[in-house]
Amino acid sequence: MSYAGLFGDDQAREQISMLRSQMEEMEARITKIEEILKNQALIELYAQAETLSSELGKLRGQLEVLGNENELLQKRQKDFYIDLDNRLQRIEQGNAPVMPESQNSSTSSIQSIPSSTPALESPSKPVSSVIPASSGKHLIAANSIEKDAYEKAYSQFKNGDYTGAISQFEVFLSNYPMTSLAPAAAYWIGNAYYALRDFQKAIDAQKKLINTYPDSNKAPDALLNIASSQQELANTHAAKATLENLIARYPHSDAVEKAKQRLAHLK
Repeated sequence: MSYAGLFGDDQAREQISMLRSQMEEMEARITKIEEILKNQALIELYAQAETLSSELGKLRGQLEVLGNENELLQKRQKDFYIDLDNRLQRIEQGNAPVMPESQNSSTSSIQSIPSSTPALESPSKPVSSVIPASSGKHLIAANSIEKDAYEKAYSQFKNGDYTGAISQFEVFLSNYPMTSLAPAAAYWIGNAYYALRDFQKAIDAQKKLINTYPDSNKAPDALLNIASSQQELANTHAAKATLENLIARYPHSDAVEKAKQRLAHLK
């Protein structure tokens, strides 16, 4: 019985030894599998990192392009307002030349008062001065109340509050439709819409100006702004027609030179 017991213990020990050996093999295999999985995870993480890096590079490129476009847009806007301010100063100082009525084009009954860029009507004009209007009536030189109302609206435009400027200029036109500042107010409404990039409303506003005050020196500038809006809307054919119309109707205005230059680029 004692030998049988010993034999049984030896057999148990062998089984235990075999089990341990199998466990060690299993542990070794598990360790290898874990290493493989770790390597695969690293590979996947590396691939994801490469993808993210590539996408980040694309985003940086897009950001750089947008930055360049923004700089160009800011420069164009700055140049526009510098040119605008220079013209305002010349007009306010009384240096803007006025073409004599005898030089009017035979193709148009428009009084040729040059103005290549929309500008503030000169407050230095005498009260007795008048500007012919399409209705047969005359625009009377603005009084101090009208000038103050105009200046408030124009200040909003200069400060970049285009929506507020539109509202104030519309109120101005409603209250003072026959003042000499009315065409300029009508123009700035269109120009404010242009600044807001609402190009169709800019076109509509400038057309309203031309229909209401065709004899004003703002009419050529309104046509120039219409052409710019049409170009922004990718309507090159309409822009060409507008510029040609400007040259034909207002041949003595300063806007004609700009119209010719733009027309040359469009052809």
